[in-house]
Amino acid sequence: MTFLAAPLLGNAWWRLAIVGFLMLISLSTGIPWRVWKQQMGWLLLLSLLVFVITCLSPDGMGIDSQPRLPAGESFPQPTDYDFVVWKSKYNFFGEKSLMITRRGLDLAVRVSTLVFTLIYSTNLYLLTTAPEEITAGLERLMHPLRRLRFPVTEVALTLTLSLRFIPLVLEEIQNLARSLRTRAINWKKLGIKQTAKIWLLVVERLLDNLLLRAEQIAVAMDIRGFTSPNEHQVQWNQLSLKWKDWLVLVLLIPFWLLRFQFGGMD
Repeated sequence: MTFLAAPLLGNAWWRLAIVGFLMLISLSTGIPWRVWKQQMGWLLLLSLLVFVITCLSPDGMGIDSQPRLPAGESFPQPTDYDFVVWKSKYNFFGEKSLMITRRGLDLAVRVSTLVFTLIYSTNLYLLTTAPEEITAGLERLMHPLRRLRFPVTEVALTLTLSLRFIPLVLEEIQNLARSLRTRAINWKKLGIKQTAKIWLLVVERLLDNLLLRAEQIAVAMDIRGFTSPNEHQVQWNQLSLKWKDWLVLVLLIPFWLLRFQFGGMD
């Protein structure tokens, strides 16, 4: 939650620092390289594309200014400040030449770093935290809502089952992908119609398998008498703060002090 809230109203340098800090955390957690290298690569590529597109897009400052002095009577620029950072020498498709302004560059950094932080911090949290711990923490936070007759335990159970169901979905997708590779289908000889037909069959099989898995889980819970979570004592995980948790909580204090001191808007 800290990494999701820290970039809000922060400057570009602070957002870039958070991206680098997330990468350092990934290296320190000991997650195997094969687990997150592909996700990191695709996410960096996506962020880079967002950065380039936002840089080259109009920055919204469409202001036509007129000089206050007659032509030929201008004063030298007192500083080296220039609103246009880069401008191409050639026009593209008969339109104006491409250029990167300071506002467009700042906006590109903000958008690309926000995309990276939002996706990767969530993914890193799910990789390093067990689903039971996540739901136990959320249930503890939502405990005051019980006074309003809010089904806290039912919501926590639904979230736990959803998080536990994600690996099953990935497993079914991998099994179907392996089955297609073993059949050695020559996709080049197939037309668009046949290719679409095959993929529709694959999607149909995937939905059937997922619904079958969900039905098996529901039958297993029904057999064990778990029909109403609000009437059963559900112990997701025994929450206890260890010395590492206290250390992280203490480190959040200087983190947010740096955020308010150096990470504010310019």
